[in-house]
Amino acid sequence: MAKQTPPSRNLWLATAALGGLLLAERLWPKRTRVAEEPARTGRNLALGALNLAVVAGVQAPLARQLATRVARERLGIAQQLPAPLRDLAAMLLLDWSMYHWHVATHRVPLLWRLHLVHHIDRDMDASTALRFHVVDMALSVPLRLAQVRLLGVSPRALALWEGFFMASVLFHHADLDLPFDAPLSLVLTTPGMHDIHHRADTASLGSNYSAGLSLWDRLHGTFADSAPAVPIGVPGQGDPALGGLLALPLTAVAD
Repeated sequence: MAKQTPPSRNLWLATAALGGLLLAERLWPKRTRVAEEPARTGRNLALGALNLAVVAGVQAPLARQLATRVARERLGIAQQLPAPLRDLAAMLLLDWSMYHWHVATHRVPLLWRLHLVHHIDRDMDASTALRFHVVDMALSVPLRLAQVRLLGVSPRALALWEGFFMASVLFHHADLDLPFDAPLSLVLTTPGMHDIHHRADTASLGSNYSAGLSLWDRLHGTFADSAPAVPIGVPGQGDPALGGLLALPLTAVAD
């Protein structure tokens, strides 16, 4: 069995990556900031801490345990393939299924009420990648378990994909003006590509759902390479304090 990366090491790597991105954003920003700081970043980090507790305390140990069983008993789609292809197939299926989950969070009213917390950030940077409602994150627990079981995800494939996914989410939310953004978006979800998805425009919000590989948007016809010059956010929605964000699913109107 492959040696597992200690959770503490993953946390330190994620913290270092976030710190590096926050510094790079100050050096090469893409957008002009509009929200009051440090209150905005403080809200994002507070939500991120709640979400980390759910992921590290519940999702990660359950998913690892299930993935061990999946590999041992050859359960799920990827485990039916020849051994050299299993982990690659599992990671591709994980990434593809996350695209469809993201689409669902925009199109299912209850899920959109939760996902609004992420989208009404008036600025977008690496801290936005941490900004999700804790109930939204709690729903990721049964989702991840279903993915592991049905797709046939081994512990190694799970660890590799989750590391890639975490790095990708931090990266494509970053406020970075990259000269090579367009060619890179042929393969990966980039800051320029995800900037379009966060614009306060209905058509833009319905595009660029990919979170890892960018090919899913191209494959399913949801890719966009431009958006109107409108602010980051959601039309008609402000960005309340932390208590208001936690209560938002009960007070927001889901279109």
